[in-house]
Amino acid sequence: MAARPYWRGQIRLALVSIPVEIFSATKSGAAVAFHQIYEPTGQRIKYEKTVPGIGPVDVDKIIKGFEYAKGEYVLLDDKEIEGVKLESKKTLELTQFVDSHEIDPIYFDKPYYVVPADDLAEEAFVVLREALKRSHKIGLGQLAMRGREYVVSIKGCGRGMVMETLRYADEVHKAASYFRDIGETKPDDDLLDLAQTLIDKKTGAFDASDFHDRYVDALKELIEEKRKGKTIKIEDDKAADPRGSNVVDLMAALKKSLGSSATAAKPDAPDEAPKKKPAAKKPAKAKAEAPAEPTKAPARKRA
Repeated sequence: MAARPYWRGQIRLALVSIPVEIFSATKSGAAVAFHQIYEPTGQRIKYEKTVPGIGPVDVDKIIKGFEYAKGEYVLLDDKEIEGVKLESKKTLELTQFVDSHEIDPIYFDKPYYVVPADDLAEEAFVVLREALKRSHKIGLGQLAMRGREYVVSIKGCGRGMVMETLRYADEVHKAASYFRDIGETKPDDDLLDLAQTLIDKKTGAFDASDFHDRYVDALKELIEEKRKGKTIKIEDDKAADPRGSNVVDLMAALKKSLGSSATAAKPDAPDEAPKKKPAAKKPAKAKAEAPAEPTKAPARKRA
C-alpha cells in the first residue's frame, strides 16, 4: 500500500493481540488558498521567528516550553516528550463494547482505516471484524497518537475495519444550554403530515459524489475573471434578510414545496361535478347516482 500508516501497533482483546496499521480515511478537499500580499508592491508577506531584544533566531534552537507561571517555563525537548511511557502508544486495548446507536454522533471526530499489518495477523483480524458485525457492536478503547491520547471506536467496514476518534465529554457543549428556550409546543398533525410527505418525496440513497463545494467553484471563477482583467461587479445583498419573514403561512409553504402532488385531489372534484348536472333531467337516477361518484372519488384520492 502506497500510503504511509498514521499509526502502527496492535489491537488487544483479552489475551489476543492483532498487529495492525491505521491510515487516515479522509483527505483535504478542493480548496482555494490565499496568501497575504503587501498591496503597494504585490509582494508576499513573510514571517520570521524572533525573540525580543535578540531578533530573528535559528529554528533549530527552538524547543517546547510549558508556561507554569507568568513568563516562567518548563523546557522540554522532543526526545523527552517522546519518552513519556504510555501503553496506548503501541497498543489499542478494547475495554468495552456498546451498541452502535448508543453513542451520540456529536462525539465522533475523525475516521481511520484499520488493516492487518501482515498475513499472519489476518485470521485474527477477520475474526474480530466479523464478530463486531454479527453482534452489531463497536469496540471502545484508548490510543495515543501525535501528542495526545484519544478515546476511539472500532467497527467492521467491508473487508476491513474503521476506527474513529471520539471527543471527550468536556470537549462537547451541553445541548440543553442551547435548546432550553425552545418551547414544548406540539406540531399540528396536518402540518406534520405535509412535512413528512415532503421528506418522503426527497428521500433517496446517499451518494457523497452528489455534493461538491460550490463556494470553491465560485472563487475559482472569480479568480479566473480577475486574472483575465475583467471588471468584477459586486452585488449588494444587504437588503436580503437571511432569516426570511417571521410571518409565514406554513401550510401554504409546505403545499407549495410539494408542488402539485399535495393538491392533486382538489382539481378533480369540480371537473366531475358538471358532468353529472345533465342527469338532473332524470330525478330518479340523479338522486341515486349523483352523490355517489363525487363523494367517493375524493376519498380514494386522499387515501
